[in-house]
Amino acid sequence: MGISARRVSELLAGPGELALLDVREQGVHYRGHPFFACSAPLSRLELLISDLVPRKNVPVVVFDAGNEGLAEKAAQKLKELHYSEVSILEGGCEAWRQAGLELFSGVNVPSKAFGEFVEHHYGTPRITPGELKRLQQLKKVLVVDSRPFEEYQRMNIPGGIDVPGAELVYRIHDLAPSPETLVVVNCAGRTRSIIGCQSLRNAGIPNPVVALQDGTMGWELAGFSCERGAARAAPPPSEEGRRKAHAAAERVAKRFGVPFCSSQDVSTFKKDSTRTLYILDVRTREEFERSHVAGSRHAPGGQLVQAADEYVGVRNARVVLVDPDLVRATMTASWLIQMGWNDVHVLEDPELTETGPRKPKIRGMPPWQTVPAIPEGAAVLDLSTSLRFQKAHIPGAWWGVRSRLKEAHEKIVPQPEVLVLTSEDGVLAHLAAPEAAALFSKVVVLEGGNAAWRGPTESGVERATTTRDDVWYKPYDHSADYLKHARDYLDWEVALVEQIGRDPTIRWRVF
Repeated sequence: MGISARRVSELLAGPGELALLDVREQGVHYRGHPFFACSAPLSRLELLISDLVPRKNVPVVVFDAGNEGLAEKAAQKLKELHYSEVSILEGGCEAWRQAGLELFSGVNVPSKAFGEFVEHHYGTPRITPGELKRLQQLKKVLVVDSRPFEEYQRMNIPGGIDVPGAELVYRIHDLAPSPETLVVVNCAGRTRSIIGCQSLRNAGIPNPVVALQDGTMGWELAGFSCERGAARAAPPPSEEGRRKAHAAAERVAKRFGVPFCSSQDVSTFKKDSTRTLYILDVRTREEFERSHVAGSRHAPGGQLVQAADEYVGVRNARVVLVDPDLVRATMTASWLIQMGWNDVHVLEDPELTETGPRKPKIRGMPPWQTVPAIPEGAAVLDLSTSLRFQKAHIPGAWWGVRSRLKEAHEKIVPQPEVLVLTSEDGVLAHLAAPEAAALFSKVVVLEGGNAAWRGPTESGVERATTTRDDVWYKPYDHSADYLKHARDYLDWEVALVEQIGRDPTIRWRVF
């Protein structure tokens, strides 16, 4: 069934639930899409859909650039997975543009645009790299990095301590016991610096707090060097630190009207077949894997605010946030409420009955012949992301995209007697095997995928079978001209403020 761009825009502006999915590759999604569209590439749809759109009878609209055929294939795939209300955006992105509606470039656009709005609305204070450098020499400043530890280790401001977004209000009191200490919050660019800084200010901590202008990118653009491989992370709060954090969270809950719910409420929510429910645990991964609510998904608070469209694919859905200490869930809820999410709750009495990492449900995966090693004379086609392939892959392997297997068939010459499919963990290779078998004479899957490979590897992307636009390349993924990409990225973030004013479906809540 087709649906017009105007009608989709009206639905997005209304109170009902709707999932708007861009089924092109993420790197293509980056070039332009409607504001509330989530990236759900056809090539990885089965891997994403259960988490992104958990309710099977919610209205779903899929689209591509227009008349590419990807949307039709995605709609068929969703119907096979028992989604009952699937529509195709007529004319795709091109029809959206012709209807006079805004297309936004970039990824995680709602979160990025919200960060810029927050800075303008609150007048969030910032500090330039040069001023921070001067103050660091006087030893009068605490730098806290609001990104996940893996990102922090890649590059960080010298002397900075890793305190991911939602952890800031929870852990800051022991890190900066003196109210005289200037606290500087940074990330790679702008959003998490702004949200982190404003979180501490909203929580009413006594310290002066500022955001580092343009984060590590701005630091390096100013000619300063970042640390790499640092391992400084904020410890869990002391009893006194926890007491202060609870008091701060209570102030925030009162100011922003954060609603709380019970486990009994959640049981009732689960029985409501007319509403989509997300149960998201906003603590650290270690805490989540130690014990968590049955059926919950790990979504660390800072990343949930920073990349909301990667966790919640249904607009106007119901969200329950989990954190037994309540602080991180309350801070996260306060931001989602300001982003216009009207049905967000903090779970007061979580029952932590499951342990270990969560295993997502993969639907539609067929059984297929596997091999523990590469047969002699076989060709290998790796369906992992181009970024991962570039860093390391099986020697001699080709790289490709599942939704473009015809291109791989044309590129891999001479045609092999056996094609071995692999991917990050082998799951995507299994999903692609029947489609590849329609093109190649014999197809097998490498057992366990790249994660199980114990042989030598090589780097580079010389044997690419298609355009490398499957994922968005962050500025630091462009090693040759990183500074240019960093400038372009920061300019893009700042320009979002003006563009969101032209889209009537975007409404932030002002407090």
